[in-house]
Amino acid sequence: MSITAKVHVKHDRMALVPTLRTLDDVRIRVITQGTTSPGMTVFPFLVEYDDRAALEAAFEADETVHDYELVDWTDGTGIYYIEHTPETKLISTAVTRANGYLVHTETRGNGWLVRLLLPDREALNAVWTYATENDITLDIVEIYGNEDASGDRSFGLTTEQKAALQLAYEKGYFSEPRDISLSEVAEEIGLSSTAMSGRLRRGMRNLVAATIADQETE
Repeated sequence: MSITAKVHVKHDRMALVPTLRTLDDVRIRVITQGTTSPGMTVFPFLVEYDDRAALEAAFEADETVHDYELVDWTDGTGIYYIEHTPETKLISTAVTRANGYLVHTETRGNGWLVRLLLPDREALNAVWTYATENDITLDIVEIYGNEDASGDRSFGLTTEQKAALQLAYEKGYFSEPRDISLSEVAEEIGLSSTAMSGRLRRGMRNLVAATIADQETE
């Protein structure tokens, strides 16, 4: 079953990250195109920034930009073709190799918020593995199966995090007062208290990020 996943990726040498750090208010998104290849390094971008001269100066100093070409500039919005340097980290490489598609890609903080269409969860795991091997921070914001009209959202929870949260909830760990201690919940799964605490925290972080967090500041 195909899946849609929203992920946030960060790395110091990801595309245009140096520009994002130089220009606080710049907004950039990749213009979706139909043809991609694993080795592709030239992409069209839509950039919103008031000062074109300052923007292009940032491009010149950006170590991820090999070259750029302005296609159009109107009222603080430019369309550029940007060629990345060979050292640039690109998540699109792994997505394309996994037979996936980048549906929407835009800057968020000092990274990129990406919505992916992937053939299955194995493809997502391949993208995750690529990110890990390249020291790219990849946070799953939400994920759902496309064949289920109801959404079947897991909000980026791993199977282990979901099981831990469900058990803790069912046993009354989140009740006030608590019906069970952290160590008792951990014993049920066979983990140490420290490992269980970390699993619950990471799971709750993913739930918050996918549901009530302000995505503009995520």
